[in-house]
Amino acid sequence: MADLQPIETALEALLADVTPLDAERVALSDAAGRVLAEPVTATLDVPPFDNSAMDGYALRAMDAGKRLPVSQRIAAGSTARPLAAGTCARIFTGGQIPPGADCVVMQERVTEENGEALIPADVPEGDNVRLQGRDVRQGDVLLTAGERLEAAALGHLAGQGITEVNVRCRPRVALLSTGDEIVDPGTPLQPGQLYNSNRPMLKRLLETFGAEVVQLVSVPDDYAQTVALLNHAAAEADVVVSTGGVSVGEEDHVKAALASLGQLDMWKLAIRPGKPLALGRLPRDDGSQARFVGLPGNPVSGFVGAWLFLRPLMGALLDCPALAELPCLTATATFATETGPRQHYMRVALRFTPEGIEADAFDDQNSAVLSSCIAADALAVIDPNRQLEKGSPVRCLWLAH
Repeated sequence: MADLQPIETALEALLADVTPLDAERVALSDAAGRVLAEPVTATLDVPPFDNSAMDGYALRAMDAGKRLPVSQRIAAGSTARPLAAGTCARIFTGGQIPPGADCVVMQERVTEENGEALIPADVPEGDNVRLQGRDVRQGDVLLTAGERLEAAALGHLAGQGITEVNVRCRPRVALLSTGDEIVDPGTPLQPGQLYNSNRPMLKRLLETFGAEVVQLVSVPDDYAQTVALLNHAAAEADVVVSTGGVSVGEEDHVKAALASLGQLDMWKLAIRPGKPLALGRLPRDDGSQARFVGLPGNPVSGFVGAWLFLRPLMGALLDCPALAELPCLTATATFATETGPRQHYMRVALRFTPEGIEADAFDDQNSAVLSSCIAADALAVIDPNRQLEKGSPVRCLWLAH
């Protein structure tokens, strides 16, 4: 096992010299999940004027406890007139606070008869008023570069009237499936064949990591065809990902093809699952390079490898700090295990209890048991040559998209 490399060395090799992709301008309506390429500065206060937090009556706090004439009605979207002295205004949620008023009393506390409102005495200044700029001030940095545009961020931008944003181009990924025994769903299985479970799984993971999968290619167990297909994939993609073909079998051609075309940076890692994992680079005609990640063919190894390697690689290409590493938390192990010379990444479900976070490991941690990944919330990291006792603290990498 002396030739096995730790994951830290592999990540360093994978991310060395990675530069963020170019930016493009897209409509805000098409920007969901994209990564900002530059900061956005607010041009408007939010809210843009003082407004009411509820349906009620706007008044001067000094007039609380009196019967006040209702001098105007202010619906959301209308312009308020200055409040006449000794009066109140009927106002609705989002309505503009009239100049001169400094509080709002909710309608349930007010009795209105014959155009007058009986106001309770205990209405403090500022009550139920949302002040101009409470959320955002003009000139504030609204969002920073590297922010991923999810629901709240999109709403934040729309609140400024923004219709277009500069975002990083999506990393283009070619996804190659190797092996004569692997066939697509819908094809009748012959003896010795398996359906391709890695392709839809990895495609979905790559897309959630911000990538665009531009090629889905089946690679036969043939060295010459493997070389040709890798070369074509590198010409079209920023990242080439393969499954299978990186072990030591006579029909495993990917590692040799990669070495002949480009550069093999790393092979065979001290992790479980996922020891036969190849990292390297493929040249393009323009002198640039496509990154190569060769995942093992076992589906759990591919699943774990995607989270450990593809996610941070997409983060580096997108210049997105949130994708750089998985959130880490400490849980209490409800299981016991013992590791050998490789670092173990166990699929666990997390339970949040009043006493703390507990990690439940799936009984069968074999790298072919994909069902263990369906309900997995995290990967429990067990150091090499360790005996973990039940009830011990364990570091968990949260599988957050």
